[in-house]
Amino acid sequence: MQKDFKFNPIGIVHSPFKEKFGIPRQPGLAPSAKAVIELLPPFNLAETVLGLPEFSHIWVIFIFHATSERGWSPTVRPPRLGGNKRTGVFATRSTHRPNPIGMSVAELEQVEVENGKVLLHLRNIDLMDGTPVIDIKPYVPYSDSIPNAYADYAANVPEHKLIVSFNEEVEIKLREKPQLKQLIIEILRLDPRPAYRSIKDDANVYGIRIEDVDVKFKIENNAVIVVDL
Repeated sequence: MQKDFKFNPIGIVHSPFKEKFGIPRQPGLAPSAKAVIELLPPFNLAETVLGLPEFSHIWVIFIFHATSERGWSPTVRPPRLGGNKRTGVFATRSTHRPNPIGMSVAELEQVEVENGKVLLHLRNIDLMDGTPVIDIKPYVPYSDSIPNAYADYAANVPEHKLIVSFNEEVEIKLREKPQLKQLIIEILRLDPRPAYRSIKDDANVYGIRIEDVDVKFKIENNAVIVVDL
């Protein structure tokens, strides 16, 4: 059996998420989160995406490039279990895997082919900016959606735990950026803090980078307050 395989990236992700912290932990949790996959040569041909616009969603197979150097562990602590209980790495979608490969389903809004570029416009994503893409496959509802499937600790959609508010100065800054404001709300209401901190208030001011903005927030009385941009 062949022991080693080499994969060349077929594309690169351009997304508002500039760092790992704050990215939704699964796709489908932040409808306002949009991204573009730019196909790389020699794969940036109109022929490679012929027929793809007829599908509403795609599977994106990618590399966990930001965490791959940390290696892997046979057990991990899933956030959905509070970050304290360990389970096998193959029973999770952890980034710390023997091979740092991820998969994500995304809504395909548009396929743009122009001036030698092939761009796939996506939404409802959980992909970090700069992520190398190694394959794209169409989402096929009759086989990819299984009505009687079950998923133990990840059976239900995560609750929107927190109410998000903005101080007056931040509200003013966001008046002309309603889409950015909505994306901030969708991310922060899920509580992006480490799971072991999410069960309590703390005195920390956290920061996440979305697009070109550093969003500073704190948690008080089970609510998020955005204190600075």
